[in-house]
Amino acid sequence: MGFLDGKNQTYTQKKQALMKSCLQPSPKVLVSCRGLDGENNALAVAYCCNCSFDPPMVMVGIVPSRYSYKMIKESGCFVVNLVNKNYQETFEYLGSHSKRDEDKLTAMHVRLQDGIKVNAPILPDCPVNIECSIVDSIVTGSHEMFVGKIEYVHAHQELCDSEGKIDFSQINFLL
Repeated sequence: MGFLDGKNQTYTQKKQALMKSCLQPSPKVLVSCRGLDGENNALAVAYCCNCSFDPPMVMVGIVPSRYSYKMIKESGCFVVNLVNKNYQETFEYLGSHSKRDEDKLTAMHVRLQDGIKVNAPILPDCPVNIECSIVDSIVTGSHEMFVGKIEYVHAHQELCDSEGKIDFSQINFLL
């Protein structure tokens, strides 16, 4: 079946595409967390999005078998760290290794800072860090979607205007 392309007024053929992760590209994120015992971790998360404007909230999807899942569930908080291309090697390593097997944060020399509003670390080498408190969750099949109320947003100074608005066009996102 052909569809009229509004731009060129030509017909473009369509075929069925894969349904898994069809809303791409979206910026890559690392979610950092702290367990009740004080242990820190970070993991690559494929499912992350805004889900409310007022109050501001984001949602992250975590597979229950992931090492960080219990930490996030018990602590009630997490940090979404937006990743730029300079952090690609670290992102790939954190996304392909589990803290069950090694101290991956130490292996990659990941710098951590305490959050201001939540008891979870931020990754200061990422351009934007979003501190969140969990207000709800829903199991959606393979993932549990944690809805986090945004408590504080850190951004590299050069990205913000005088009112604190972030110019995302300046970030060379890892897609």
